Amino acid sequence: MATSLATYIAFPGNAREAFTHYRDVFGGDLQITGYGDVPMPDMPFEPGPDDVAHAVLTLPGGVIAGADAMPSERDKPLRDTGYSFLYEVETVEEAQRIVDALVAGGGEVGMPLERAPWGAWYGNVFDRFDVMWALSTSDAESA
Repeated sequence: MATSLATYIAFPGNAREAFTHYRDVFGGDLQITGYGDVPMPDMPFEPGPDDVAHAVLTLPGGVIAGADAMPSERDKPLRDTGYSFLYEVETVEEAQRIVDALVAGGGEVGMPLERAPWGAWYGNVFDRFDVMWALSTSDAESA
């Protein structure tokens, strides 16, 4: 197995909805395993029948993984500017398409997609799950 790094996020009970939305926005291959799909004896909590034990969305260039948080942890806010998913794409048009799709899905722009002082294009959006997505491209030809 090759060494890799993936992003993992614990959702407050809506992981299935979030991962399905992300697949619709970004594409990729989505695999979701619910607690009811695999035997898990001796759980420290009683998972709901639709709770997600593990989800993996494989995208070009990366992986997003996650699950539903334990019920005692579901009141913690996801929205913060101390972290974000940074997704670098090839063109400004592709970055804008993703921003538009996240906004159309109930998100809001945090920073419009524009040329950054370092020369790349950069912007961010909070999706409807309060996760911050930063979009970047170094495509100097697009505008």
